[in-house]
Amino acid sequence: MKSFSNLLSNNNELGDGSRNTYNSQYIYNKHYVAMPVKTNYIKPEESYDIIIQGASKLLDNGDFLVISETPIAISQGRLVDEMDFKPSIISFLVTEVWSKYFWGYILGPILKIKKRTIKNLRKLPKEARYHKQLILEYYGIKHALKPASEAGVDLSNVPGTQVCLLPEDPDRVVKDISDKIRFNLNKDVTVMIIDTDVTYKLLGIKFTSIPIAIPGIKKDLGVIGYVLGRWGEIIGPTPLAVSKSQDIDEIINIAKIAEECQKKNDVNMETVYDMKNMFNGEITGVTIEMLESIHHTPAIIVRKL
Repeated sequence: MKSFSNLLSNNNELGDGSRNTYNSQYIYNKHYVAMPVKTNYIKPEESYDIIIQGASKLLDNGDFLVISETPIAISQGRLVDEMDFKPSIISFLVTEVWSKYFWGYILGPILKIKKRTIKNLRKLPKEARYHKQLILEYYGIKHALKPASEAGVDLSNVPGTQVCLLPEDPDRVVKDISDKIRFNLNKDVTVMIIDTDVTYKLLGIKFTSIPIAIPGIKKDLGVIGYVLGRWGEIIGPTPLAVSKSQDIDEIINIAKIAEECQKKNDVNMETVYDMKNMFNGEITGVTIEMLESIHHTPAIIVRKL
């Protein structure tokens, strides 16, 4: 394992050999350094090997390659057009009564959810009925009743009226990526896929609302997990899969520093409203060409020091 001082002085690892670049793009503390992996926009059905290629010059033995769930899911073709779903009476009630009014005016303020989320709930467009119908059909009522980020479905970083479901079989994906790195780069690394939907801790129990998480985190709790989380502690993003067995607290800690590094380096499009503002237009007018026009950070390398 290379020391922190060696990392600073090694031009190959720093990319352009600039300490200023290191200070502006990397996140580091006494225990870890986090380095962004930048790529072009990964299009539907395009191989996620582009992430390996982007990381190849920086990876070292013992590193953690932490990958966001959305580029993996897009690569798998996990895009669904919301307009293909016909809103039902249930989706209408969940959108117009439960989400807009109960969450927007009663539950949201009582549970002290983000003011931005409350504001967005109060002005939900009619198109939200299609989104709720999709959630109902794919993940069920317990996820549809959540006020936002239902089941981890991503509305940002995707074109038009499409949304991105969670990746399929993330355990297989992390194993495939780690095997490719070992075979092609002769590097032994731990590969992780994480979701920005948070993991909570309450009474010593770790849990998340989304349907997928590593062992040790209770998953698929939907709106119940979200509400319980208001009284719990947010401990970090949710790891969906890890290629090697690791201490769960260390995994979450690495996921946290990776998320911090990604937020520092990636374009801020956490919500569909951020994406609308980015491209100065309607949400449904965003194209793949627009998404390709900006740099993306689908992965972060985290290294122990």
